[in-house]
Amino acid sequence: MAKNYIQEGNVLSYTATAAVASGAVVVIGERIAIALADIAVGETGAITIEGVFAVAKLGTDVVGQGDLLYWDAANSRLTATAAGNTLAGFAAAPAGAGIGTVNIKINA
Repeated sequence: MAKNYIQEGNVLSYTATAAVASGAVVVIGERIAIALADIAVGETGAITIEGVFAVAKLGTDVVGQGDLLYWDAANSRLTATAAGNTLAGFAAAPAGAGIGTVNIKINA
């Protein structure tokens, strides 16, 4: 193994500036992550930057499998609208209007 190897990289440590619930989206720079457990303010916990997760979406969006999705931090949900939002990944499965969640492959 390389002498400069640190870790696999799909799970990172994150120090919370606000309380984070298990399964919540965390924005880290220009990417998102999912908290793997509750993280209290000022504490460090595990977040993952890979995988497929069911995450809240804008109910009026019609999302096709493979469509790009963006994190709308102001409303704590995914949307198909890029402007002003953080690229989060792509839809792993379709989710029509009236559906409040979508399966997303994060950071892909």
